[in-house]
Amino acid sequence: QVQLVESGGGLVQAGGSLRVSCAASGRIFRIDKMGWYRQAPGKQRELVATITSSGSTNYTDSVKGRFTISRDNARSTVYLQMNGLKPEDTAVYYCNAVILKAPPIKWENYWGQGTQVTVSS
Repeated sequence: QVQLVESGGGLVQAGGSLRVSCAASGRIFRIDKMGWYRQAPGKQRELVATITSSGSTNYTDSVKGRFTISRDNARSTVYLQMNGLKPEDTAVYYCNAVILKAPPIKWENYWGQGTQVTVSS
C-alpha cells in the first residue's frame, strides 16, 4: 500500500505565506514526477506545479514568481512554498505522485487526501 499524506494548510491573510508538505510512504521502489494541484469550490482541479525526480520544475502561470515547489528524495517528500498569497489561491490543494511500487511492476498515479488553503482579503 502506498499513501500520500499532506500537511501544512490553513488560513492566512492576503500577502502572507504558507508551506504545504506531502510525504509518500509504503512499499515504494521509485518516485518519478511529483506535483501539486488545487480545486476551488465550483471549479475543476487544476495543475499548480510539478517537479521531476531530477528537479526540473513547471508552474502554472498564475503562481509563477510566488510559489516554489521542491522535493526531498531521501524523505519521499514534496513541498510547496506559497508566498504573496491571494484570495484567488483559496482551494483544496492535492499532492500527486507517479510511483513505482515494490516489487517494481508498473508506474501508478497516486493522490493525497487534500489540504485546505484559505486566503482572506
